[in-house]
Amino acid sequence: MKELHLKGEYITLGQLLKAESLVSDGVEAKIRIQSGEVKVNGEVDTRRGRKLHIGDVVEFDGTEIKVVR
Repeated sequence: MKELHLKGEYITLGQLLKAESLVSDGVEAKIRIQSGEVKVNGEVDTRRGRKLHIGDVVEFDGTEIKVVR
């Protein structure tokens, strides 16, 4: 499992996918998220603006990323 070190209070789901280079841009992030391809804490989430905090786990395209401090 990969880790993303949070610098602020939160990061949005779309920003996380871009920061981890799992998508090429915001448009692709929006499409992939709204298509139901992304899970947050084991459940599909279709909101690219979903705020992720420490402890949240994102699953996408065979990759798991945990948000840490």
